[in-house]
Amino acid sequence: MIGTIINSIAIIFGCVIGLILKERFPKRIGVILFQGIGLTTLTIGIQMAVQTNEILLIILSLVIGGMIGEIINIEKRLDQFGNRIKNLFSNQDGKEHFTEGFITASLLYCVGSMAVMGAIEEGINGNPDILLAKSALDGISSIIFTASLGIGVLFSAIPVFIYQGTITQIAQLVKNWITFNMINEMTAVGGILIIGLAFGILEIKKIKVANLLPSILVILFFTAIKL
Repeated sequence: MIGTIINSIAIIFGCVIGLILKERFPKRIGVILFQGIGLTTLTIGIQMAVQTNEILLIILSLVIGGMIGEIINIEKRLDQFGNRIKNLFSNQDGKEHFTEGFITASLLYCVGSMAVMGAIEEGINGNPDILLAKSALDGISSIIFTASLGIGVLFSAIPVFIYQGTITQIAQLVKNWITFNMINEMTAVGGILIIGLAFGILEIKKIKVANLLPSILVILFFTAIKL
């Protein structure tokens, strides 16, 4: 799990720099950089989404995954978790953006091809190169996110470590079972979720992206039984 550990440290390090620069960061600069991140996120999501070869399975996965997510209400649980942490650090950052920063950064860092494929690559082949590249990107974006949204972004390192670490460990156990098609379709679903996340960053439309996260597991199941 070298890649995941370095990724988490890079996010924390970037957040520290973001907190240092926060008071010196002009609001208009933060706004334009945030919009730039949003557009980049949208582009990445589109590139990932078009990789699918099974559009019907993608649709079914989003429908079923969305229903599961709504029943569990993942978005609300993440909000509650973020608010609990916010209360602990209310003196350092009492702004309402805490939960938004935590959820936005967590989803952006976790729901992506580099997170999934990097963790799988390290689990199967012991190669952390993809996650090391992701660490550089996450470290840079965490500076911008923290300067704009505050300390909530810092705690996104926790779900990143748990999420990628879990995938790496599972990949080690099932490395003879995972196929390229499974990874490809998971990446496509992740891309659609990232597009939804980008809409929120750009303030186009607030989408409950967290409640769609089960779709990633659903598409994995559908792809596996189709094979």
